[in-house]
Amino acid sequence: MLTVYFAGTLFDHKELGGNLQLALAIEKRSPRYRIILPQNNDTSATRSIQEIRDRDFKLLFCADLLLANFDGTELDSGTVAEFCFAKMLDLPAVLLRTDFRNKCGDGNDPWNLMCSGYPRTQVALANAMALFRDVQTLDGLQKAEEKLAGEVIDALDRAAAMPSRLSREKLFPVYRETRDAIGGFMPEILPDARLQAIIAEKISHGIY
Repeated sequence: MLTVYFAGTLFDHKELGGNLQLALAIEKRSPRYRIILPQNNDTSATRSIQEIRDRDFKLLFCADLLLANFDGTELDSGTVAEFCFAKMLDLPAVLLRTDFRNKCGDGNDPWNLMCSGYPRTQVALANAMALFRDVQTLDGLQKAEEKLAGEVIDALDRAAAMPSRLSREKLFPVYRETRDAIGGFMPEILPDARLQAIIAEKISHGIY
């Protein structure tokens, strides 16, 4: 089973509910993937913003793949940051856009061209309006989510099959340098021994 970090906005009912529905639909349709939702991470008021950020990055480091929600006329800055660090780790990634407002880009993709053209990255485009236009029941909602999940799974499969650009000898230095570049509590949360264990697990999963 491969773990997938689902990066995206999680600030209101639609976003939180939509993230969960799609995650459950993916896991139901494909036993190959387990979705990690940052919204389920500990966001207790007793934790600082720094701690919450760094614990989300820890989840990203531990994941095998990234699924990034690229909806909106402007991409969510946090999602873009997580995508950039995932690329530093050479994680396979899927950029998902269900927003039918596809005139938001300046290149081949419907977003800023600086977020396009990266290795081990697949794009999944779906028109949410077309997908959910005639949905009026919970059963219909489930079927629409399952259809979207199928498209995401196909993209995840393609991304996972793409070879890594990093040799195994370079993995630990890259992970350590990326961790240290993030700073904060990351060196404490992910000490060197934990990084080595994460890398070994991903090698066993065929990610590297």
